[in-house]
Amino acid sequence: MPNRPAIQRHEWFAVAVAVIYFFCVLAAYYVLRPVRDQLSAAVGSTALPLFYLSTFTATISLTPLYGALVARYPRRVFVPVVYAFFIVGMIAFIPLFQLQDTIGPRLLGSVFFVWVSVFNLFVVAVFWSFMADLFDAEQAHRLFPVIALGGAAGAIAGPVLTKALNDVTGVPGLLVVSSLLLGVAIACMFALARWSREHPVVGDERRDERIIGGSFIAGAIETLKSPLMRRMALLMLLGDAVGTVIYAFLVDYNGTANTTREARIDFSANIDLWVNVLQAVFQITATRVLMMRVGPSAALALDGIVKAVMLALFAVFGGAWIAIAAIVTRASAYGIFKPASDSLYTQVDAETRYKTKNFIDTSVWRFGDVVVNGSLNGLRLLGATSPMLALLTVVAAVSSASIGWKTAQLLDGGAARKRAGA
Repeated sequence: MPNRPAIQRHEWFAVAVAVIYFFCVLAAYYVLRPVRDQLSAAVGSTALPLFYLSTFTATISLTPLYGALVARYPRRVFVPVVYAFFIVGMIAFIPLFQLQDTIGPRLLGSVFFVWVSVFNLFVVAVFWSFMADLFDAEQAHRLFPVIALGGAAGAIAGPVLTKALNDVTGVPGLLVVSSLLLGVAIACMFALARWSREHPVVGDERRDERIIGGSFIAGAIETLKSPLMRRMALLMLLGDAVGTVIYAFLVDYNGTANTTREARIDFSANIDLWVNVLQAVFQITATRVLMMRVGPSAALALDGIVKAVMLALFAVFGGAWIAIAAIVTRASAYGIFKPASDSLYTQVDAETRYKTKNFIDTSVWRFGDVVVNGSLNGLRLLGATSPMLALLTVVAAVSSASIGWKTAQLLDGGAARKRAGA
């Protein structure tokens, strides 16, 4: 439908609220991310496997609770409950940071690293599951790149707020700001739930009232059982391998180049700022064009190619090039890969959207962190250099491009056959 408007009249309200919603979600996260990342830089990448193992353990522990909510309540109940849980957690950290000298910065920092990492996983995963539940596949191809711009703007605003407030309010003030942003996100969620009742997905008019049911381990079972979900999990693991390796290199560079906490926070905030500016550029240009004209397959393939090129260049130039590689690959991951991969979930059922997707986006992702970081340290002990590790990771990037292309083609072909049969 070449002449179809990018956003139809009845969709404008939903798109505008979704943009604000995603802005708040990512701003809430990126206000705190530089604080978390400077803790990683302080201890070095060799400590990351312990951090990630703790995060993985926390993720696995929370997954049954999330699964129980999804199984027993409609989305208008369990989505705000997830966000409220993290708001309470943020507020609880305020007195802990005020007692930092008593508790000890290393212990508090480790716990905070885990909390912010789990926060990112669940809050963002729930957002995209909710979006996939509001729109059909055709709408997702048109609207997701636009909605993702709200996240890009929030991801830019987050580190800017951190840089502005860090010396004024300290970490407690940043926690309050993050909590307020999540409160606005809950209000947006309720507004979108109302809109969806007035404009339901054709053929699934009672989606808002539906209780998904099933057990809390349904997401894990479906991931193992379904060939499609196994592909999605593998795609996640390959992308995570690239991101985790580059993050480890960046952590070491930050710790070496910046010797104070303030300098490390400022460096991390600057990286986040440039990542999210470039992410917005990708979304406005490549992602939107590819998603509307070709579909998600081309966007997924492009992401893998971009990552492979940047890793190869880091292997050649090394040193400060890691900052450029981190900016470009992370911007591609969130500006190209994420909108494209999340749009694929519009073509699966509700249980897959909320349980299997969440399992892949949280437990599988953090399992990948543990394995990749452990393997990275092991290879270093065997004498592998950073250029060697970067070139090895190129294989993961190229594989991601290939599998992403084939998976999206498979889904799009199946959807076309269903439409023809109907």
